[in-house]
Amino acid sequence: MPNAIAEQALTTPGILRPWISGMRTMSVTAPSEEPFVRLPAAVTKVVLRVDADGRRDVLAVGPRVRASYHEGKARLSCVELSLAPGTARPLLGVPATELVGRVVPLQALPGEAADRLAAELRWLDPQEAVPHLTETLPALLSAAVDPSRTALLRAGVDALSVHPDRGPAQVRDVARELAVSERQLRNLFAEGVGVSPKHYTRIDRVRTVVTRASSAPWSRLAASTGYYDQSHMTSDFRALMGVPPRSYFTGRLPALSPCRAGLRR
Repeated sequence: MPNAIAEQALTTPGILRPWISGMRTMSVTAPSEEPFVRLPAAVTKVVLRVDADGRRDVLAVGPRVRASYHEGKARLSCVELSLAPGTARPLLGVPATELVGRVVPLQALPGEAADRLAAELRWLDPQEAVPHLTETLPALLSAAVDPSRTALLRAGVDALSVHPDRGPAQVRDVARELAVSERQLRNLFAEGVGVSPKHYTRIDRVRTVVTRASSAPWSRLAASTGYYDQSHMTSDFRALMGVPPRSYFTGRLPALSPCRAGLRR
């Protein structure tokens, strides 16, 4: 049976950008025969998912420190909201580090905002979720987010990310630039991102390699993403993806496991 997977990135309304870094929808209208890859991701997501049998779930999907590989998905439709750095605790009631590697029903989390959001989203169709959030999320979060702490965290995330014209900065340099200790920076990242500054950079680099692999030779790609050399890039890629780059891009993947919950990337 042919695959029928439709994904669409949505424009995040300006009013939601302080709390939501990205949105997308996905629908699978026929069973997929392709492997289902979850890339490492230093982000916490809220997912509204509707299965083929009509079951509805609102889930918190925590950061993933390594890739996982799964059998093709069954029919479903969903909308995925990527939380901006610093949003997890005010919305969900727990620091992002407590959600690493987990998929949790939103209503099971202690945050009052999470419980209210789960109740409001659960019975909406996926296409109704974004307009509803535009009306409700600012009121839920505007008083709960610490603006100065969040601004500091997001400046650190930006400095430790790969950009089109430069690689990530060193952790010690970022801490010095932000006038905090490296320990304080690690605490900021644990609460607001879920992983350490160093591991955030590793994840961002590997995701950039996946995105740019078809556009540059390996050695140039390694240099542009801030690796010491191609060997360093290969070692990091293997550690997070389970296979070296050449194996991944030629389809020689690790053994597949059943796909339980969550989204592709």
